[in-house]
Amino acid sequence: MPDNGHTARTPATAAAASKATQYQARLPDEHGVIHWNETENATWATLMDRQLELIDGRVCQEYLDGLDRLDLPRDRIPQLADIDRVLRDATGWETAQVPALIPFDTFFELLANRRFPVATFIRSPEELDYLKEPDIFHEVFGHCPMLTNPAFAEFTATYGRLGLNAAPKDRGYLARLYWMTVEFGLVETPEGRRIYGGGIISSPKETLHAMSKTPVHAPFDPLDALRTPYRIDILQPLYYVLDSLETLHDLAQKDIMALVDEARSQGLFAPRFTPKS
Repeated sequence: MPDNGHTARTPATAAAASKATQYQARLPDEHGVIHWNETENATWATLMDRQLELIDGRVCQEYLDGLDRLDLPRDRIPQLADIDRVLRDATGWETAQVPALIPFDTFFELLANRRFPVATFIRSPEELDYLKEPDIFHEVFGHCPMLTNPAFAEFTATYGRLGLNAAPKDRGYLARLYWMTVEFGLVETPEGRRIYGGGIISSPKETLHAMSKTPVHAPFDPLDALRTPYRIDILQPLYYVLDSLETLHDLAQKDIMALVDEARSQGLFAPRFTPKS
């Protein structure tokens, strides 16, 4: 597996739920508290320190505002109940404790009900830079700050409802849309181009790569995003750039499934990467 420095939860990773994983989610005690050990808390602290330095000047203000509201601890893994209090007040979202990998239907159902899946394990020190499964750092640090933003939160819930009701043949198209927005999206801001996608924000290598001159930055078009192949195990060759986060709010009001039908009729773009052998 190439060391691309990111992990992400998408329908693609959800589909792998039946595959073996070395990680087991920690269960809370009778008071709802998860007791993390010293190594796990130290791993969180290392990831926080490293990523907070890297995202400076690279992420959008909406993410930073959400991060301030969440007030995540630097030295220990947060409790989900503390995150839930902030998200409920901001946009009506909560987290949902899940195993490392979950099925398609569970993933979509949680999002449709404004519950963001959070796997209650953290990567081992040996997999600090990359792991296949999305862990609590990716999901809390990468995604939860953006869920305090109404436009982002509404789009994510709409996406869940669409996915829950979609035919299997349509879910691959929706996965591409999610990948190009929620996980690996960029946005224009008054301060310049910035990151909002959680798959970038939780990854040191992807953070630097996404804002470099190496990948292609293309104006966001939902039809194009639906037609764009991707690989989960490489640094992304292409990022779509929103005019503003309100574009996601507007997209949530559109007939996205009609766009899926149009994407199918036009076919996928040629991949910008070497297919896996």
